[in-house]
Amino acid sequence: MTLPSASASPEANLPVSGPLVFSHQEKIAIVAGLMLGMFLAALEQTIVTTALPGIAAELKTAEHMSWVVSAYLLTSTAATPIYGKLSDLYGRKLMLQIAIGIFLLTSLLCGLAQTMTELIIYRALQGLGGGGLLAMAHATIADVVSPRERGRYQGYIAAVFATASVAGPVLGGVFTTHLGWQWIFWINLPFGLAALVAAERTLKRLHVKRLRHRIDYAGAVLIVSAVCCILLITTMGGNDVAWGSPIIAGLAVASVVLFGLSIWQERRAPEPILPPRLFRNRNYVIAMSSSLLLAMIMIGGLVFMPLFLQMVYRLPADQAGLLMIPLTLTAVLGAITAGQMVTRTGRYKHFPLIGLTLQIVSMLLLGTVDAATPHWQSAMYMGLSGYGIGLFMPVILISVQNTVEPRDLGVGTASVSFFRSMGGSFGVALFSAVLVAMLDRLIAALPGAAALGPQPAVQLLRAGPAGLDSAPAGLRDGVLLAMTDAFQIVFWLAAAIAVLALGIIAFLREIPLRTSAGATGASPAETAVATAEKTSPGTSVGAPAD
Repeated sequence: MTLPSASASPEANLPVSGPLVFSHQEKIAIVAGLMLGMFLAALEQTIVTTALPGIAAELKTAEHMSWVVSAYLLTSTAATPIYGKLSDLYGRKLMLQIAIGIFLLTSLLCGLAQTMTELIIYRALQGLGGGGLLAMAHATIADVVSPRERGRYQGYIAAVFATASVAGPVLGGVFTTHLGWQWIFWINLPFGLAALVAAERTLKRLHVKRLRHRIDYAGAVLIVSAVCCILLITTMGGNDVAWGSPIIAGLAVASVVLFGLSIWQERRAPEPILPPRLFRNRNYVIAMSSSLLLAMIMIGGLVFMPLFLQMVYRLPADQAGLLMIPLTLTAVLGAITAGQMVTRTGRYKHFPLIGLTLQIVSMLLLGTVDAATPHWQSAMYMGLSGYGIGLFMPVILISVQNTVEPRDLGVGTASVSFFRSMGGSFGVALFSAVLVAMLDRLIAALPGAAALGPQPAVQLLRAGPAGLDSAPAGLRDGVLLAMTDAFQIVFWLAAAIAVLALGIIAFLREIPLRTSAGATGASPAETAVATAEKTSPGTSVGAPAD
């Protein structure tokens, strides 16, 4: 597909025309198509987890099996800022269609894979499409719905994301058992085609800037390379290789160098992939920082909570999953509630403040759970955490879209997903390192702990409840107590991270929400400033800001 271009002019950076107005029916049709694409992309993040044993058995190898999940997450994270910037240059519709096309083709290839290596490669390519679907869903809504109304629709999007995350493991198990693991990928084909048709039919009216652009290819390569090094560290550290290994050290040095080069390149590029001017916007920096910190808690919780329930309560995997349903349901409820209230009132700052406060309380309460705690009580604590997450996620995205310059709407929106994914990777790595270190230390203090080996934590956690059963009878109660104490420390650490995020979000400025959608929308305050500039001598109207 050829990207459009035309001659640039001094007026090329100005909006094409007045703000587009979409009817309620048009908005519903557009959002429904975007939600379908986002559901598929979010589903692919988790649907593979329960299918991995079946895939390994059929492909006759379990080596590097975890990379079937990690490869998708790595490339989808790295791709989001690229899609955001390119959509600002060439339009949301084109980039959304490219993302869907990549996602469809690679879903077909994943199901046709004959070796584990082929499957990992195809999953990495599938992530390039999935990352685009996630980024374009939020950015396209920003073109269609004004910030004043956007809360309602962002709440729906957040609800779909949460539902897909929980439904993924369930559907993966059903498809693998009754149809074959290939169908966890092929199920995307009919729904992906429907999303492609919906994009073609519903997004025709979106503005496309017919300009000649200079793509910052060097910046794209440097940013993606730096992000990949970071994600490889968080994925491999403590799993495939030791944290102190030369491989991890080399990746750490490479990431620092690449990030330094990325900053240098973005400062000098005419049209940078991740414009440095965004980081001079206080609200943007506050939103990105707090999103990264909350994602550390949220993704880390989703990864370690089932393990916590299985190890401390000795529950089978399916029952542990059922016990987590309140977390998902309340996250959906919180997202929809916050979205509706923002739409009605136009106020948004207090929602992330309340959400993070609930997150602190819930983490502290979970830090008191032990084997004697009633299941309903743990479920209530998790529900409190989910509601706090729901209040935060859609609102912080609205605040970003309302504060960035119109020309940066796509990259600003995509960067929310980018920093959220980065935070999730950091959270999993941090919580894993703390959990293993504390568990090893607590077990080492037990009498007769030498029977479990020098570093038993990793083996016990990988084995799950069966690992406790295999421990010597005289050590089982002590190991269970050590396991409980180690998880409690992780929850207290999560509470401390939430306190830090709350301190940061307290400095967020509540800017009045614009009442027009897309690149031409302006709040009353912005309109007043623009009018003053036009009537002031010596002011150049429409000149791009740095």
